Amino acid sequence: MGNTASVAKLCFKDDVVVTANGCGKNSDSQNIATVVLDHPEARYRPTREEEALQTTLKIMSAVERDRLGLRGNGDNVVPCRTAGLDRLRDPNLNKGLAFTIEERQALGIHGLLPPCVKTQDEQVEHCKACLDRLDDDLNKYLYLMGLYDRNQKLFFRFVEEHIKDVMPIVYTPIVGLACQKFGLIFRRPKGLFITIHDKGHIYDVLKNWPETDVRAIVVTDGERILGLGDLGACGMGIPVGKLALYTALAGVKPHQCLPITLDVGTNNQGFLEDPLYIGLRQKRVRGEEYDAFIEEFMQAVVKRFGQSTLIQFEDFGNQNAFRLLSKYRDSYCTFNDDIQGTASVALAGVLTATRKVTKQKLSDVNIVFQGAGEASLGIANLCLLAMQQEGASVEEARSRIWMVDSKGLIVVDRPSGGLSEHKLKFAQKHKPIDKLEDVVKAVKPAILIGAAAVRGAFTKEIIEEMGRNHKTPIIFALSNPTNKAECTAEEAYKYTNGRAVFASGSPFDPVTLNGKTHVPGQGNNAYIFPGIGLAAICAGMKTIPEDVFLIAAEALADVVSQEDIDQGSIYPPLSSIMGVSVKIAKALVNYAYKRGIASVYPEPENKEEFIRAHMYETNYEPAVPPIYSFPSNKL
Repeated sequence: MGNTASVAKLCFKDDVVVTANGCGKNSDSQNIATVVLDHPEARYRPTREEEALQTTLKIMSAVERDRLGLRGNGDNVVPCRTAGLDRLRDPNLNKGLAFTIEERQALGIHGLLPPCVKTQDEQVEHCKACLDRLDDDLNKYLYLMGLYDRNQKLFFRFVEEHIKDVMPIVYTPIVGLACQKFGLIFRRPKGLFITIHDKGHIYDVLKNWPETDVRAIVVTDGERILGLGDLGACGMGIPVGKLALYTALAGVKPHQCLPITLDVGTNNQGFLEDPLYIGLRQKRVRGEEYDAFIEEFMQAVVKRFGQSTLIQFEDFGNQNAFRLLSKYRDSYCTFNDDIQGTASVALAGVLTATRKVTKQKLSDVNIVFQGAGEASLGIANLCLLAMQQEGASVEEARSRIWMVDSKGLIVVDRPSGGLSEHKLKFAQKHKPIDKLEDVVKAVKPAILIGAAAVRGAFTKEIIEEMGRNHKTPIIFALSNPTNKAECTAEEAYKYTNGRAVFASGSPFDPVTLNGKTHVPGQGNNAYIFPGIGLAAICAGMKTIPEDVFLIAAEALADVVSQEDIDQGSIYPPLSSIMGVSVKIAKALVNYAYKRGIASVYPEPENKEEFIRAHMYETNYEPAVPPIYSFPSNKL
């Protein structure tokens, strides 16, 4: 009974009260009695003091936390806890053929492996050979996920060293295919599925996750997966892929990462009728029940893992994404990557293109957006902030941003309607224009950005018009996956005679035109979100303000070299992305302490050294604890 027992009275048949001083007949001189729990005739009668304490305890349970205060560096390996055979089965500890003969003998696994001993470098080469012999993209994805399930250090070492080849598999575009086929390829759990029917027990489900030191969560409800629409529970491939990149590109320790899918149903009729679908077979829950479910989830995460646990929202539908971000951004360590991460990486490309290529201020050029959803509005809002930092007023900055949705140019009092609160912010005082091509002719933008997942939206005529209006037109086709891009890299270069600055959301191959090879830049969110996550974890950031994404964009733009620009790319090579993440994290950790939103104290003097000390090590560690001499004469 705990504290409650200290103020309880137990009355017996003869009205004897057992008190701390002994027993006395009809005694009521003691307000606080000792409870005799094993008395056979005891019957419970609460006092007013106890009832008050019960109320207090209920209040306390609402603020109870499983984790409080500063957490360590996250290493959780206890050498004596895992037996030799278990090390072969545990992907966190398994080294495969890299176990030395001495380790095999000491651990009792000698003979369970072939006598060959390989280095990790040799294992990486073997993984590359295995991947290269596969032609089918889905099989490549399955091979990598199988490697992740067997040997995590080798998986992340392999991804780190072959990021250009591997990232399109574990992330866009192939992860989109994996999500579509997730019911077919599901093998073993890599995250948590929390359904609407777990409402009232979300905390209990979180407790089932075997790791307690969780620092970063990527969560989706599967309603808008890439440009593929509602994939329901099959959207789990996105959180898994994103968190794999947290580790591979920023060194966040894998056991600190938790992918979560919130299954509230799906409106994808094909999935509802598919016998291989793994989620709830019901239409999506919306309204107050949905909101209460999300609220319970947020509170349960904080209770289980701590207030500074990073919660990254991913691929929620438009109607929920903005609303949830607005609701939780000031009280939780959270951000929406589709809105804010996309905005940051796009702004970085825009800043590089305007400052280092066309030599213009961002606030001096017009920008036209094809689409007015999460990504476009996020980019527009961050561009607005960047223009204001250049000295433009809010009105001047807004006058530079023109948005086109499915009903045409967004203007004040548009007859066709369809203007949400978020779109109205960028409504121009201009006559309605229905077609994107006519908007480009009227506005003459220096920058054209597509993020509406409409393949071919940037037609030959539109691209040629951009080339006629500007010597170096800036064209971003950011929609994912590749088959949803507004135009291809070849089309952008061909129709501008090689003069365009081009970037895309998914990768395109280099294009050779008129004897010159152009290397398209990939405006991949992976340049941004791993560094933000690393900073949030290292500093214990309480919230993620909008300034964070502007600072991250500036840091990314600073990394782009003249060599990158000369070959046509406005982003650094993917091989340098770990260094980019550290640079972004360093800038953001500095910001967190200056802004007062860091919770890790004392403030480290050398921020970069502090950050690197907390990053994941992909090299193998000895499987046997060190053995050292001990003075026998002291025993």
